[in-house]
Amino acid sequence: MNARVLYCVFVCLLFTRPNDGSRILGVFPLAAPSHYFLGQALLKGLAEAGHDVTMISPFPNKEPPKNGTWRDIVLEDMMKEMQKIFSSERSLFHMMTSVLTTTLFLNKMCNMATEKTLSDPKVQELIKSGETFDVVIVSQFGIEAMKGLANHFNAHQILFSNTAANSWFNHLVGNPSLPSFHPELLLALPRRMNFLQRLENALTKFMTVLNLHLYVYPKQNEMIQKYIPNPVDLNDALYNVSLVLINSHVSIFNPQPSVPCMVDIGGFHISPPKKLPDDLQKYLDNAKEGVIYFSMGSNLKSSQLPEEKREALLKAFGKRKEQVLWKWEEDVLPGKPANVKLGKWLPQQDILAHPNVKVFITHGGLLSTTETVYHGVPVVAIPILGDQKMNAKGAEDNGYGIVLPFDELSEEKLTSFLDEIIENPKYRENVKERSRIMKDRQVSPIQTAVYWVEYVIRHNGAKHLRVAYLDLAWYEYYLLDVFAFIFAVIFGAILVMKKACTFLCRSKINKRKVKTN
Repeated sequence: MNARVLYCVFVCLLFTRPNDGSRILGVFPLAAPSHYFLGQALLKGLAEAGHDVTMISPFPNKEPPKNGTWRDIVLEDMMKEMQKIFSSERSLFHMMTSVLTTTLFLNKMCNMATEKTLSDPKVQELIKSGETFDVVIVSQFGIEAMKGLANHFNAHQILFSNTAANSWFNHLVGNPSLPSFHPELLLALPRRMNFLQRLENALTKFMTVLNLHLYVYPKQNEMIQKYIPNPVDLNDALYNVSLVLINSHVSIFNPQPSVPCMVDIGGFHISPPKKLPDDLQKYLDNAKEGVIYFSMGSNLKSSQLPEEKREALLKAFGKRKEQVLWKWEEDVLPGKPANVKLGKWLPQQDILAHPNVKVFITHGGLLSTTETVYHGVPVVAIPILGDQKMNAKGAEDNGYGIVLPFDELSEEKLTSFLDEIIENPKYRENVKERSRIMKDRQVSPIQTAVYWVEYVIRHNGAKHLRVAYLDLAWYEYYLLDVFAFIFAVIFGAILVMKKACTFLCRSKINKRKVKTN
C-alpha cells in the first residue's frame, strides 16, 4: 500500500509543472490609499500564486502574503510631498471645478510623484543593482516615465488601470475609442450622447490628446533620460505593452470594445466579509430601522467639508429614523445628533455586507462603487473629482443610485433623495441584479489577473495579442492618406472634366464664328 502511494506521488511530481516563481516588479508610487489598495491586492494575489514580488509604493504592506516572496520598497517622503501639493491648492471640495483644472492638478501631482520615485535612493539602488524581472506592472496614471523600467530590467510590461478603458491609454494598445460613443473619463455623460454632449466629449478628448503629446510625454521623457541608465525613448516604452489589466466590469461600466491584450478584472480587490469589531457589530445588529452609511473615501476627508455643507448633513441626519454611520476623521463632531456614530476608520466592505445597511452616501470613487454593487447597496452619490462624476452618473443610469451634485447639497435635497432611495424598492432591486452580474464569472477576477500575467510570461510577452494598429502611423489609422488620395482622384477627375467641357465649349463657339464669317 505504501509503495502504491509513493508511486502516485512520484507520477504527480513528474507530470505537474512546478511554479518557478517569476520575478515581478509592481510600481504604484502615488500617495493615494485607493491606488495602493488596488496595487497591493493585485501584487499580493501574484505573490500568493508563488511569485517573487517587489512593490514600489508610499505604503508598507502590513499583512504580507503567506506564499511566494514579498519585498517592499517604501517611498517614505511621498506622503509629505503629496500633502504639500494639497496644501498649496484650495480644498479638494472646491478646486476640481472643471476638466481643465483637474488636468492641470493631475499633471502637477504626477510629475512630482514620478520625479520623487525615480530619484528616491532605494529606487536608484534597485535600478543600479543589476537585477532583472520577468514582468514590470505599472500603474497607468500619468507616471509615464515608469514605463522605461521594463526596458531597463529586461522585462515584459503590463499596465494596470484603476478604471475603465479611456483616452489615457487606449492608443497605447490600439483600442478604438471614438468620442461619438466613448465618454471621456472626467465627464459625467450618458451612454447615448446628444449632439452637444458629443461635441463636449470630442473637445475634451482633443484637449486630453494635446496635453499628453505636447506636455505630459515630453516632461516624462526628460525624467527617463535623467534617472534611468541607458534610457529608452519614451515613445518606444509607451507602446511596449504586453497586457493591460483593467479595474472594470460590465456590472458597473457600459460595455466597451477591447483589443485582445485588455482584460477586465473589476472587483478583484474584494474579499469575503470578515467579522466586524464588537461595537460596530452590535450597532448594526440593533439598528431596527436600518443604517445609512456615509463616507467620502480615503482621499477626501469629510472633516474638511465647508461648514454650510456639514450643517446640511447634520440637520438631514438628525431627522432620520435610521441610524447613521459616518466616517469622520476628527475626535469630535460639533452638533452630532444622537443617531449618528462616528469612526475615523471603518471596515467598509464588511459594513456594506451587513443586511441592515439601507443606503451608502458616497463620493462615487470606483472602489466604493465596486464594493457597493458587489454587496447590493444602493447609493446617493456626491461626486467631487476625477472619475467620480462618471461613476456616479453610471450608478444613476443603471438605476441603483441618485446623483446629488456637491454645490446642490442641502438639508432638503439630501432628505428627499434618502427618502426616495430607501422607500422605492427599484433601487435595491437594480443593485441586487448588478451584484448578481458581477459575481457571475467562471473564475474569480484575481485568478483571471494571475492567469494573464503568467500567460504573458509563458508566451514571452504575448506579441500575438498585439493589433496591427500599433504598426501604423496615426494618419494611416484614420485613413487620412486614403481619403486624401480619394479626394485627390475626385478633384482631379472634376478638374479634367471641367477642362474638357471648357475645351469643347470653346471649340463649338469657334466653329460658329467660322460659319458666321
